[in-house]
Amino acid sequence: MKQYIRFITMILLITGGLTAMENLNFYSFEGRTATGETFPMDQFRGKVVMVVNVASKCGFTPQYDDLQKLYEDYKDKGLVILGFPANNFMNQEPGSNEEIQEFCQMNFGVTFPVLAKISVKGNDIHPLYAWLTDKKMHPETGGTIGWNFTKFIIDSEGNVAARFASRTNPRDDEVIKTIQALLEKQ
Repeated sequence: MKQYIRFITMILLITGGLTAMENLNFYSFEGRTATGETFPMDQFRGKVVMVVNVASKCGFTPQYDDLQKLYEDYKDKGLVILGFPANNFMNQEPGSNEEIQEFCQMNFGVTFPVLAKISVKGNDIHPLYAWLTDKKMHPETGGTIGWNFTKFIIDSEGNVAARFASRTNPRDDEVIKTIQALLEKQ
């Protein structure tokens, strides 16, 4: 039944037919680990979360290093970073989930969760990204993902607080100020 509800929610999100969308927040969704286990977002209640669509063969791939440093600097203060590999842009994430994990750990020492590969746009968009990019629900941060390493900041109540473009480094002053302000509100 839970699977059916998620499927209907995804369809309604994509088509814009869900009238109670205001009741959804980050905690309403789940992903999958690289090994296929359910990964509920509600485990991060009370935390500030950065959601990033990542890719291994992108010009922005070195941002993994800055994401890891940011995570190390703020994880004990309540920041979580979640990487969502996606192959939506010029085949820049062609690897399997296992290959992606190995790449992240060997090349960047990533210790924050990098989940199973998803789609961040198009007909097969993951429900979380359908919600994140919904322009009606998030007029200031919604809109189609344009490239890899787009960053969403979720506040400790599960709401989208900010969005940063691919070119914005994860340790940019504006990103840090946003995260620090949200962490202080917890």
